[in-house]
Amino acid sequence: MKQIAMKELVEKVKSKENLHIIDVREDDEVAQGKIPGAKHIPLGEIPERLNEIDKSNHYYMVCRSGGRSGKASEFLENQGFDVTNVDGGMLAWTEDVEK
Repeated sequence: MKQIAMKELVEKVKSKENLHIIDVREDDEVAQGKIPGAKHIPLGEIPERLNEIDKSNHYYMVCRSGGRSGKASEFLENQGFDVTNVDGGMLAWTEDVEK
């Protein structure tokens, strides 16, 4: 499984790269704020929401610390998706959030 440190993702966001980020945290966690532009799909809903994820895109998977996003990354990789787990998760996000 591919991994990236949150600080590296922060740099990609700051440089305005065209990124596809999926936040797999629960609704109450995302209500406190998420990475601007990130798509919210709770971990438990990923299997039934695969139609919302385009196989032609690369995705960065985010959760609170990197554990749940790691599970999501593993699952999606096994389904043929190109994903990278973001190590450190939102605990390591230092920028503004979208609410």
